[in-house]
Amino acid sequence: MQRTRGRQEDELRPVNIIPHFTEMAAGSVLIECGKTRVICTASVEEGVPPFLKGAGKGWLTAEYAMLPGSTDRRKPREYAKRDGRSVEIQRLIGRSLRACCDLTRMGERTVYIDCDVIQADGGTRTASITGAFTALCLAVDRLIKEGKMMDSPIVRQLAAVSCGVVEEAALLDLEYIEDSHAQVDMNLVMTRDPGSGEMEYGEIQGTGEGRTLHKSELNTLLALGEKGIAALMDKQLEALDEAAAVIGKKPKLVLASGNFGKLREMRLLLGDRFDVVSMKEMGLDPDIEENGETFEENALIKANALLKLTGCACIADDSGLEVDALNGRPGVHSARYCGVHGDDEANNQLLLKELENVPDEKRTARYACAMALVRPGHEPIVARGVCEGRILREYRGEGGFGYDPLFLSADFDKTFAEATMDEKNAVSHRARAIAGVLEKL
Repeated sequence: MQRTRGRQEDELRPVNIIPHFTEMAAGSVLIECGKTRVICTASVEEGVPPFLKGAGKGWLTAEYAMLPGSTDRRKPREYAKRDGRSVEIQRLIGRSLRACCDLTRMGERTVYIDCDVIQADGGTRTASITGAFTALCLAVDRLIKEGKMMDSPIVRQLAAVSCGVVEEAALLDLEYIEDSHAQVDMNLVMTRDPGSGEMEYGEIQGTGEGRTLHKSELNTLLALGEKGIAALMDKQLEALDEAAAVIGKKPKLVLASGNFGKLREMRLLLGDRFDVVSMKEMGLDPDIEENGETFEENALIKANALLKLTGCACIADDSGLEVDALNGRPGVHSARYCGVHGDDEANNQLLLKELENVPDEKRTARYACAMALVRPGHEPIVARGVCEGRILREYRGEGGFGYDPLFLSADFDKTFAEATMDEKNAVSHRARAIAGVLEKL
């Protein structure tokens, strides 16, 4: 069939996305698809609906309306009684956007998406979804830059388009005159993974208006829709410019330590999943009281304290030496066993004194580490790693720290003070605890 402006069957109408169309909302665009024009805004407020309070996650909801002058005949404003079509469309917009977000990264705040059609010529719901996603990205980018949001909740890109069968021809992006005469009408919502580029369906709405739909026609329409949505996504990225970096951005993981070696290790092990940062990089130096009775309790205390401060995923560990003949002491008091924090020599001398009359075969001990990873909206992950050995009667080796000169590892016939850093790291309690976290993650 002959289309307006000689448009091809697989061709979109001219698309224009104007970012920052209004100044007051956190994010806004005007999207134009042919003669269809929609203003999309994203507003953010602290707090969530009652059913989500305390759940550690945010919420996103949408409203849609066609303004009175948007059609050739004035459309009455919707006040107390909402138009059924508008309610159905705004639900579609809301669930489509939630499908491309990880709401646990938002903190307990709500994003309100408003889509107001100022001129309608077909495809208003799909234009609203495409524009709303762009407005959401702009809002998230602004909040991150203002320090009001630590993580981007947007895990994949989203856009939508209409298609259908008109006069036995499969067409992409229907205008109103085509939509009103369509034998089959379809709306497609798709997401795109920013890393792999793989596209998936968020929603497929298809209706046989004048006749049923053949499977071969369905496949044709799906192919048309995917092509059109890919082009719309390119338009979104063009409009977003640098703000497109919020799509698929790795979540932050705050390390409860200022130790650069630990930070480097965590980035190596978890860098493919998280953007690992130290407390210092986050501008934090909290005084956290570690009053737990186990390594696991202390690790969770530190991780949860950071989670409360940042709203981000956090990881913390606690470790020390457990000696069987001393009923697990020094345990959580390993660093301050002698009464002074960090006095390695005094700690070692006290340990030797307490084990003075213990025979060699009963001087078994282990280095133990508990690692706790906490994330908003998820159950904590806690893993324990141990390195078995025994306590010698005199120092061996010049390296290491703490009890290393006295701890003879069962993994190799050396003390930790004699072992190289690579040897120590290969069997260390911390490495094994991290491996446990990775396995559970």
